[in-house]
Amino acid sequence: MAPRKPPSSADQQLIEQAARHGFTATAKQLARWRRAGLLPGNIPGGGLGRGRGSTSTPPPESFDLVLALARLAGRGKRPTDLALLLFAEGLPVPEATVRAAFRAAVDAVAIPGEDSAQGGGLDLDERLDQLSNHAADRGQTTSLVPARARRIDERIADVLGGLPAELLELDQSAEPSPLTPQDATLTAMTATLGGSVPLQDIGALLRAMSPGMPANPFASLVETTREDVPETAARVLADDGSLTFIPDGDARDLLRALVDTVPLEDLAAGWRTAQQVREWALDLCQRVEGELDTGQIGEAVTEWLHGRQLRSGISVIETLRDRRWSPSKGALSALMLLFQCQMFTLLDSLVPGCQWHVLQIPGVVPPPIYDLILGKVVGPEAGAAS
Repeated sequence: MAPRKPPSSADQQLIEQAARHGFTATAKQLARWRRAGLLPGNIPGGGLGRGRGSTSTPPPESFDLVLALARLAGRGKRPTDLALLLFAEGLPVPEATVRAAFRAAVDAVAIPGEDSAQGGGLDLDERLDQLSNHAADRGQTTSLVPARARRIDERIADVLGGLPAELLELDQSAEPSPLTPQDATLTAMTATLGGSVPLQDIGALLRAMSPGMPANPFASLVETTREDVPETAARVLADDGSLTFIPDGDARDLLRALVDTVPLEDLAAGWRTAQQVREWALDLCQRVEGELDTGQIGEAVTEWLHGRQLRSGISVIETLRDRRWSPSKGALSALMLLFQCQMFTLLDSLVPGCQWHVLQIPGVVPPPIYDLILGKVVGPEAGAAS
């Protein structure tokens, strides 16, 4: 076997840079990172003369990138994971590599049985029927309330008892539609493949996410939008109760388009917000459990109760459902947040003067999401005025 060629002098500089900081990088790793678009190639220099080859130098950004790659690389880390983590740290990953990593996160979203349901020119309803039957046959259902959230709900109920009468009265639905886990799975499939779903289905899903609650005022608000604010509803609701400003079609295609068009700064802002929301949700759970353990009910339990049925509560549920966080899940969450901001912008154009100040009420949305909406939709001046 022929002996391996020693690393070039440029690669040797990068290997030594990693070693000086206590990390290991090899010529083989450098080549692999370059093939993945994570590390730029060395800059060719002049020839050495007399058949002694040529020189090259590492681009200045390579030194920081190699340090981060040597620190982050490990078993099970895919190139797309590394690209996202480098991007999150503000390192100069090539733009094409970053966008490809975000796109890969969307491509990873798959519905069980989807391949078999796409053949034969089936329409959306027929595909949904096949997918629903496939999921039912295999016992695949959406986890509506993760175990940790259920335990917290139960402990709070044991301490505080039922909802106050004034909250019970806010639920205007006399006979709300029950939603089974199978129904929730079908609703999620519909939202993924078809776009908007009727408000009645959204309300039923919200009720299913708080199964132990005797009333759900927020779900009732969603379900009765057409009756409560008919003029606004006429602008934003279709005949079937779905939201007109949410595009039809596969949600994954919409997210892929987002990856290709939004500025990198927006992708970075979405990523930061997704991370902050996760940290906020886990911290809230820990604070609530701490108050319950000591018997000193305070701000954390109040924040939990205020937001349990609102967007902030949904964020907690989503965080607890993804126990094994990955960079790919972080990228998908970032894109979902940016898509929501786009839909809020459309809503603001359809219903001028939206009451954005409502989002500032504790419990309505996690603080990081409000900050993102303030910057991308409302604008700091409008937020301050409201």
